[in-house]
Parts: sequence; C-alpha cells; structure tokens
Amino acid sequence: MGRLTGKVAIITGAASGMGLAGAQLFAKEGAKVVATDVAIDALQEQVKQIVADGGEAIAVKLDVSSPESWNAVVGKILIADALRSMIPKSR
Repeated sequence: MGRLTGKVAIITGAASGMGLAGAQLFAKEGAKVVATDVAIDALQEQVKQIVADGGEAIAVKLDVSSPESWNAVVGKILIADALRSMIPKSR
C-alpha cells in the first residue's frame, strides 16, 4: 500500500515535465490521479502509460487560467465519484 492510497490528486501540467513526473509518482504511491493539461492528446498518451504501469489515472483537459475549466474538472471528479459509489463492492 502506497502513502497516497485512497487519495485523489489533481495534477496540472501533467502532459510533460514536472507535472508528468508528479502524476507518475502520485499514481505509483496509490493516488487516483486526475491528470490535467491543455495539451489533451499528449496528456492522454501519458495517462495510458500510467495506467499500463499499474496506476489509476484519467486525463482531463484543463486551462488553469479559466474558472469555468476548473469547474468542469471538479464536476467530472464529483460525477465519477458518485457513479463509483453506486457500484456494489465485490465480496
């Protein structure tokens, strides 16, 4: 179990550089990573690799300078969490 198991982390700039390194590290430590960037194509490729490496991550387009963009990201997280809570857990 990693230090971040059970936590959700929003990582900005996750398509490359330090944002990507943070997303990879957080996923390796067990976080559910919401990887964000404006470069959605590059971001989706990086998220595919994080998942292939055993991490849990999704790619979401985010313009950090836009309040509407932030609202959309948070809304997607809340919807995903609500849907996940409706799925019965395996015994």
